[in-house]
Amino acid sequence: MGKSVVLGIESSCDETGAGIVRDGELLAHVVASSMDEHARYGGVVPEIAARAHLHAFRPVVRQALDQAGLRLAQIDAVAVTTGPGLSGALQVGLAGAKTLAYSAGVPLYGVHHLAGHVAADTLEHGPLPEPCVVLIVSGGHTSLLLVRDLVREPILHLGDTLDDAAGECFDKVARILGLPYPGGPAIDRAARDGDPRAVTFPRPLTRPGDDPYAFSFSGLKTAAARWVERHRLRGEQLSVADGAAALQEAVADVLTRKALAACRAYDVKTLVVVGGVAANSRVRGLAEERCAAAGVELRVPPMTLCTDNGAMIAAVGDLLLRSGAEPAPLNVSIDPSAPLEYASLTPLPGSPRRAA
Repeated sequence: MGKSVVLGIESSCDETGAGIVRDGELLAHVVASSMDEHARYGGVVPEIAARAHLHAFRPVVRQALDQAGLRLAQIDAVAVTTGPGLSGALQVGLAGAKTLAYSAGVPLYGVHHLAGHVAADTLEHGPLPEPCVVLIVSGGHTSLLLVRDLVREPILHLGDTLDDAAGECFDKVARILGLPYPGGPAIDRAARDGDPRAVTFPRPLTRPGDDPYAFSFSGLKTAAARWVERHRLRGEQLSVADGAAALQEAVADVLTRKALAACRAYDVKTLVVVGGVAANSRVRGLAEERCAAAGVELRVPPMTLCTDNGAMIAAVGDLLLRSGAEPAPLNVSIDPSAPLEYASLTPLPGSPRRAA
C-alpha cells in the first residue's frame, strides 16, 4: 500500500481550516478566521461564525489542495471535526466534508476536536511517546490527559476545568482591563511591561486536599475584577501591565504545576502542551523551566498549529486510516458537547454522545 493522503476539515468555532497530511507529513495548512467579525462583540457570535464558514469553506479547501499540489481525486480520505463546538459551525464543516468525501469516493472520518489538538504535535515532533501527559489549554477547554495510543486506546481524563477555561479567563479579564478581544494575545502583550509580583492573585485548587488535576479559573477572574474595581473606586491609577503579568503568572503557575504533578504521579517522561493558550509566552516559558528541572521532555507545537486548524484534524484522520479504523457512516452527525473518550467521534442522529 502506497502513502495515504488525508484532507482534514476544522470548523468548530471561528476558524475554517483545511489541512493535508500524508503519513504524518504536513503537506498543506490553510486557515481563514472570522475573528475580526466577532471582535466588536467581545466574543464569538455563533451565527456569524457559521456564515463565515459557508463563505470560506470552498476557497480554503481549494487553497490547501493547491498548496499541496494535489487534486481532489488524489485524496485517500477526508477527516472532519464532528464535536465538540458550535452546532451551526460544526454542521457547515461536516456537510462540506461529506460532499468532498462522496465526490472523491473516499472514506470519511469523524474526529474529536481535542484529539486534533493532541495530534497537532505529531506534525512537528513525530509520533507521540506512549504514554504521555497532555495538557490542553484553549478558550473553551482546559484538560489534563493521559494518552497512550491516541487512535486505538481510550483517552484517560486526569482532570478538567470545573468552570471557566484558561483562555476564557484571559478573554474576560482582558475585557475588564480594557484590552481588545481575543484576550489571550492581548494579555500576553500587555504583560511584557508588567511585574508579575505586583499583584497577588490566587492559585485555584492548589491547596492540600484539593483535586490535584482539576482546574478552576472563575475565582481567579473574579479576583482580577475586584482588583480593578478597588483601584477605580479609590480613583487610583491602574497598572494594566502589572495586572496582565500577575494574571498570566497565576494561570501559567497552576497549569504547569498540575501538569508536572501528573507526570510524577504516572511516571511519565513527556509532557505535551497544546491548544490556543499554548501560544502564551509565559505558559511556554514556565513549562520549559519546570520540565527541565524535573527531567521531563516538553513538546509544544509551533504557534500556527496551537490554534484551531485543519492540519490537526488531518493528522488524526491519517492515524485512523493507517490503523485500519472503521470510517464514519454516511449519516454521521455532530455532537456539540462530546466528551473526549476516543479520537474518532462518529455520533449518529438520535444517539448523542456515541464515540467510536
